[in-house]
Amino acid sequence: MRFEELAAPDATGAILAHSHRVGGGLVLKKGHVVTEEDTRALVAAGITRVAGVRLDAGDLGEDEAARRVAEVIAGPHLTVAPATTGRANVFATTRGVFVVSRDRLDALNGVDEAITVATVAPYDVVEIGAMVATVKIIPFAVPGEIVARACAAAGGETQLLATAPFAKKRAGLVLTMLPGTHEAPLARAAENQRLRMAYLDGELAREIRVPHEAGAVASAIDALVAEGLDLVLVLGASAIVDRRDVVPAAIERIGGVVEHLGMPVDPGNLLLLGRKGATPIVGVPGCARSLQHSGFDWILRRLAASLTVTRGDLTRLGAGGLLAEVSGRPSPRRAESLPRSSRVAALVLAAGMSRRMGGPNKLLAELDGAPIVRQVVETFLASKAGPIFVVVGHQAELVRAALEGLAVRFVENAAYEEGLGTSLRAGVTALEGDVDGVLVALGDMPWIRAEHVDALIDAFDPAGPYTICVPVHERKRGHPVLWSSRHFGEMRKLGGDVGARELLESHAGAVRTVTVDDAAVHLDVDTPEMLANAPRRR
Repeated sequence: MRFEELAAPDATGAILAHSHRVGGGLVLKKGHVVTEEDTRALVAAGITRVAGVRLDAGDLGEDEAARRVAEVIAGPHLTVAPATTGRANVFATTRGVFVVSRDRLDALNGVDEAITVATVAPYDVVEIGAMVATVKIIPFAVPGEIVARACAAAGGETQLLATAPFAKKRAGLVLTMLPGTHEAPLARAAENQRLRMAYLDGELAREIRVPHEAGAVASAIDALVAEGLDLVLVLGASAIVDRRDVVPAAIERIGGVVEHLGMPVDPGNLLLLGRKGATPIVGVPGCARSLQHSGFDWILRRLAASLTVTRGDLTRLGAGGLLAEVSGRPSPRRAESLPRSSRVAALVLAAGMSRRMGGPNKLLAELDGAPIVRQVVETFLASKAGPIFVVVGHQAELVRAALEGLAVRFVENAAYEEGLGTSLRAGVTALEGDVDGVLVALGDMPWIRAEHVDALIDAFDPAGPYTICVPVHERKRGHPVLWSSRHFGEMRKLGGDVGARELLESHAGAVRTVTVDDAAVHLDVDTPEMLANAPRRR
């Protein structure tokens, strides 16, 4: 390939190195092959010289080079999109875990600076249609010999990239108990493992609760293995701290093998990897009682995709293994060493016309001596959320007056008569750029408590796979809903009377449910009868 400066009349057949505006709205873009008509347009525009590229014998154009490399590296459950501007993107065709040979990828990228391949992180969960890799050719052409060397570096018994689909695993869970163990935390721990398995397209098929004793744990594990379950999880009432502790002793008692105890990932250090026959057994670290992302999730997703996990796989996780802190751990890191907490704003929707009330604005109705909307806003001010935004429209001045003295920011929705979607759009548009997420709240739900709000914020991990957090009471979803900033672009396109329900349904795999012990997440005020029969706020 020859990169040279050319007289415009002599540029026919060359590839433009830079874009040129030639008048009449016509732009000859970088990478365009110049025609005779183009040369006349260049001269007419007063452009006498251009930077261009001419190919040598054996050169491959950027698109062809990108296509060849992409097709060599893309393995099972991946597809390559048509190359353009020297780039060929690779997409997942199934939901599962992304797999990449790191050594071969490094070797490919080291062949020549002209060829680059970037991928998502190894073992990331990927959705159908997600882009997992991109091949970019830096110059406009590459000698065919270099492309051949790159393809050879990528070669092996298996292709360099693949998606391992989730195998619909059926897991069993052993929960151990100490004297005085309460039911509520056990139920939450079990529910969170059920949700984890569901997110990975599997199920928690059986749960057994036993005393925290080696004999009882051994019998429970043996029973689950005998049932033919694909995976056994053991979540102890006390952390596993030694190979002679209760859980590893139980595995060895039934003829199983403890392959490794501990891994260089925090939270998640105290994970145990064992096996009886072909059935993996995982001693679950205590941090997994929460749904916040931990090293346990890294291992569980691999097992859910039928990927083998070895001792060596665990010991290689140290680089990048320092994850965000899980709130509520018995021995958290020192406060000054914690990463920045996620910043979650609150958006209280208070612009509606209360049509079902037959006239009065329900948000201004008093309950326990204060306007309903004021009670809602005070709840969020008492929580970890902030800043607090209130979207106003119908009777805006009266709503502002009801919130006098409260540290909130008002957002005007001039299109409030068109429906809820316009309020959501206006509110999200007003959010600041450094917000990690937003709690969308309805102004007519005064029974929500600050602890409900904080539970959602504690469950939210901006860097994790769950980008939406929803409260659940008695298996029914409620409000408020916490949305990651990753969804703000879609939310700013909403309008009319369409809220975020369709978005919620379209991102079902990204939803983390947070169980609460209160029906408040379902209760709102829509009619005079509901207001007349409303319970006291507390």
